[in-house]
Amino acid sequence: MAVNQLYLTPDDIQDKEYVDRKDKIIEECEELWKQMENYQQEIALAGGEGINHSDAKLTLLMMRLKSLTAECNQWLERTPNIIPLNPESLVALGKEELQKLGHDLEKLLSTVQSKNLKLQEDLRREQGWLDEQEELVTCLSEIYKDLKKTQEIPVNEKRMFLELKAKMTKIRRYREKLLTYLGEVLDKHFPLLEESGSKKRKRECQPNAQLMTVHEILELLINSLLHSPHDPYVKINDSFWPPYIELLLRSGIALRHQDDPSRIRLEAFHQ
Repeated sequence: MAVNQLYLTPDDIQDKEYVDRKDKIIEECEELWKQMENYQQEIALAGGEGINHSDAKLTLLMMRLKSLTAECNQWLERTPNIIPLNPESLVALGKEELQKLGHDLEKLLSTVQSKNLKLQEDLRREQGWLDEQEELVTCLSEIYKDLKKTQEIPVNEKRMFLELKAKMTKIRRYREKLLTYLGEVLDKHFPLLEESGSKKRKRECQPNAQLMTVHEILELLINSLLHSPHDPYVKINDSFWPPYIELLLRSGIALRHQDDPSRIRLEAFHQ
């Protein structure tokens, strides 16, 4: 900062800004007036030719001249409010700007975190589908090797094998589509709980628990039923939100253990 600027008062700064803006507007008005005079001379020399085009330009220039004149009058009548240049005012303005920036960054962070959770869920689903396809390919490769070592497959058995393979592929695709639709419905109608309002009070009794969504609870029950059908029960912990458990029990989707009410299982609909 220059030495002479250290001793400028708010009135001096206001006068300097006002004079600079006024001079700039006056220069633009003079330049437009000169252009208008040149166009009038060209119209007088050209006679009747191009009158419409020149009149259009002249009209535009006159409208712009009126606009600049009105703006100049507004600046002449306006008394700008000068912010005091004391340290307290500057600190207050800085804090206000930082608070606005912090609020915007919090919104951005929340949006990015939601997108990351959605991407992680999609990645996990796609990874599970890929693992199933790899297992299917491995199984079919082993079957193909065993069949290749034996005698040639009759035509009718080969046709049955191809039909069975096509049905398995169709069933797996249908199953993946059903799981996708189920996930979309659960994510729409039973989203992850937010840390606000009554939901926040419901979690005060479990401050360190990461609550599970209905989608995750159902996935856990399904995996337990498929992987260990002899003992499909799942232990209820702090991650299970009680209203979600009550909803599954009342709708007949889940069942409690007869001897241990803290364990639940998925209803065996396939039996």
